[in-house]
Amino acid sequence: MSAEGQGGSAAWYCVRSKTKLEHVAAGSLRQVPDVEVFAPRLRFRKTTRRGQVWFVEALFPGYVFARFDWATQFRVVQYARGVTGVVHFGARPAQVPAAVMDELRRTMDDRELRVIAPALAVGEEVQVLAGPLAGLQVVVQQLLPARERVKVLLEFLGRRVEAEVAIGELTTEWQHPLRSG
Repeated sequence: MSAEGQGGSAAWYCVRSKTKLEHVAAGSLRQVPDVEVFAPRLRFRKTTRRGQVWFVEALFPGYVFARFDWATQFRVVQYARGVTGVVHFGARPAQVPAAVMDELRRTMDDRELRVIAPALAVGEEVQVLAGPLAGLQVVVQQLLPARERVKVLLEFLGRRVEAEVAIGELTTEWQHPLRSG
């Protein structure tokens, strides 16, 4: 290795892992003394054939960030379980500026897991995915976040009726009720 990246002090580097196994690389790197790891992930709901399901994915698929001393810890980082390499530009390791890492951590509120909740608004038209109202278009009347439910307004037998529905049973992506899954 060249002298660059070997300054004898810790710096942030972008570490490659297998996609969907970033948590394995981060976990094994956390076991290495004097290595700091940041592996930001997103938790979100996605509509599937089973309705809406929670997923957790890496913010940067196939990568985690590690702060370590290149001169003394490169080999142990390089060969940690789940790690496939450290990003290089030619012979030089690619350092991530501390300011960039500070901003990323600030954006993530210094947490590695950010939950992206569905953003429903009063008055918004949504479709019910499950339960006895499945397939109906309804209008959000009131958000009940403590119970993860919403009050909705629907047309039923020629009159307007209010009902409570779990947030996870609603989608803003309209689907035809007879659509095959």
